[in-house]
Amino acid sequence: MEEKVLDKNKNGLTMLLLSLFLYLAAIAAMIVGGITGLSENGPQNPLGIALFVVGLVYVLLGWILFCGLTVLRPQEAVVLTLFGKYIGTLKEEGFYWVNPFCSALNPAAETKLKQSGDVDGSSPRNLLTLSTGGQSIQAGGASKKISLKIMTLNNSRQKINDCLGNPIEIAIAVMWRVTDTAKAVFNVDNYKEYLSLQCDSALRNIVRLYPYDVAENVDTTGDGLADEGSLRGSSEVVAQRIREEIQNKVEQAGLEIVEARITYLAYAPEIAAAMLQRQQASAVIDARKMIVDGAVGMVEMALGRLSEKDLVELDEERKAAMVSNLLVVLCSNRDAQPVVNSGSLY
Repeated sequence: MEEKVLDKNKNGLTMLLLSLFLYLAAIAAMIVGGITGLSENGPQNPLGIALFVVGLVYVLLGWILFCGLTVLRPQEAVVLTLFGKYIGTLKEEGFYWVNPFCSALNPAAETKLKQSGDVDGSSPRNLLTLSTGGQSIQAGGASKKISLKIMTLNNSRQKINDCLGNPIEIAIAVMWRVTDTAKAVFNVDNYKEYLSLQCDSALRNIVRLYPYDVAENVDTTGDGLADEGSLRGSSEVVAQRIREEIQNKVEQAGLEIVEARITYLAYAPEIAAAMLQRQQASAVIDARKMIVDGAVGMVEMALGRLSEKDLVELDEERKAAMVSNLLVVLCSNRDAQPVVNSGSLY
């Protein structure tokens, strides 16, 4: 379905004034016809009677012209159909008059997702918008207008297994907007629900490719080589891939995905405690490794300085004892208790 933008119907003020004038003229015709065409003894002037009848018919049916009036604010659109046929879309702000028998169509009008930017049909500022074709575009209920603004869909938390099988909880926020109203209305049943389902599907497809933390021998890019991609460390890359995945799915619905962001990421509660212990153990091992590397360097420096200054000559056994004592002192979690040797080293 190709979108057709109607840009020649912005004549609402003219039609409003014309309709009011015709109403006043019809009322005047009824008064004049009633005076000239009728009397106490019966009809006197057929022309006056005809004028009265024409004025009466217009007063009874002339309100239909008012049904073609509608107001559009910036970043709003209305998809119009006439007896089931798509005739075009109003997209620019202004005061319009269209065929009174046209109907506004928006299958997602009553769908309320966890998002911002919906055109609120219950807002008092929208109650003055007139109806078209007997079907209200805005009459205090669900709005038949389509918002063209950038909206934010807050996807609820989902429990998904990462590439290592660990259950995690993740949520995303998707910024999106309608770019083609015809596709949004006619290509899918409900474009808001369609977007929400595609967000869930794309999130699962991408998250299962990554580990939560950096893991060995894991290929997240699909090039056959292990890399350091992870959900926690590569959030920008993951969000971009999620955006592209959703965009490919919703292209046929006339939607544009502006941005996707990860708003929540954590291990599932059932394994959170175990994973915390694992992270703590990894941190302790890394710290110990750094301490040992520093201690070995200090021992090496001490032996080198003693040898360079010729302060004392140590055989291999005494060097080994000294290295052992220094490593114990430097790598211990507690302060060393000094022991003074008052005898000979040998």
